[in-house]
Amino acid sequence: MQDVLKVWVDHTRCVGNGFCVMTSEKVFVHNEDRQSEVIDPGADTPEKVLEAARNCPVSAIQVESAITGARLYP
Repeated sequence: MQDVLKVWVDHTRCVGNGFCVMTSEKVFVHNEDRQSEVIDPGADTPEKVLEAARNCPVSAIQVESAITGARLYP
């Protein structure tokens, strides 16, 4: 069974470089302040979501398993 993810962006850290949007445009978009927002954490594979989180240069993306609550990133 594929893990269901809980994903959010810490706006105190996000600098809007867009790596997450480029990596997974189904999950992330830029808001009016050019910061990333999560629109649908289940719209892409967990691997792509984790890739987007790992590529964030300021570690603003948090990822947890919605099933177990385990922190997956960072």
